[in-house]
Amino acid sequence: MSNREFIYTYSGHRDEYDLCRMEMRSFFGFDVLSNVLKSTIEIDPSRSPFMKERLEVIYEGDSFEQIADLVEQLDLDHATFKVVCLNDSELGSMKKVGHSKRREIERNIGLRIKGEPDLEQPETVFGVVMIDNKWYFGKLEVSEPIWLHHQQKPHMYSTALNTRVARAVANIAVPHPNGVRAIDPCCGIGTVLVEALSMGIDIVGRDINRRVVLGSRKNIAHFGLEGNVTTGPISEIEDNYDVAIIDMPYNLFTHITVEEQLDIVKQARRFTKKVVIVTIDTMDHMVEEAGFEIIDRCEARKGTFARQVLVCK
Repeated sequence: MSNREFIYTYSGHRDEYDLCRMEMRSFFGFDVLSNVLKSTIEIDPSRSPFMKERLEVIYEGDSFEQIADLVEQLDLDHATFKVVCLNDSELGSMKKVGHSKRREIERNIGLRIKGEPDLEQPETVFGVVMIDNKWYFGKLEVSEPIWLHHQQKPHMYSTALNTRVARAVANIAVPHPNGVRAIDPCCGIGTVLVEALSMGIDIVGRDINRRVVLGSRKNIAHFGLEGNVTTGPISEIEDNYDVAIIDMPYNLFTHITVEEQLDIVKQARRFTKKVVIVTIDTMDHMVEEAGFEIIDRCEARKGTFARQVLVCK
């Protein structure tokens, strides 16, 4: 938490709308129905597969003229900069602003800043945006689609989570990584591990299938990441963790019964007080029998295929 205010803009497919809102709740403690969220909590926008940009607010005003006057206070001491108008799409109740108008806004603001304009490699990127008839100006951070780079793994199988969902699930499980130890005890080929490790989350992996463990290790190494992945059943885990992420096995490599699903959740209760479960089956009764309570849930769809994501404590 801080006295600073941040504005986050979002973009995502309608099939992942609910998953996006669950990620919002994990990061900020609340969600919004629109594609604009304001918070004093600072999140790197590249962590989320749904965030487009983060604006760290410096000035706000009721009119463009007021913002322009405030910007004249900025003195960058010859540092380079550029200005970007964020109204290139609908934001909340505000309609998209046309290209020529956005360029006019950028030029007008840029001329007020004491610095050196550089449209190619600026030292600082500023954003200006109108939301709900109010103007905001600040430092802009654009999300990098890191998850997209992870789509081409050396080892893959068709039923694995896609990287967008895997990244969101990692964020839901560990929204604020400082001091948090996580485990993926049924890690498969490591889709969640790759996303979590790329965000600096302290996570280890484990799987009962030696073949997929080797694939997971190679996938992690392929992206220049380091992570510990061991072979063995969940029943042999001895350390305690702050959270576990369990994508219930249902693929060609690992056949699992209802009884085995229940055992996995019960085993997780031994070594963690929080678990995020991804499942294609309804498991509410198993979660309750294992001693957990579902505190949040959503459905992530891809066409007609649906997964449930359960946050349990």
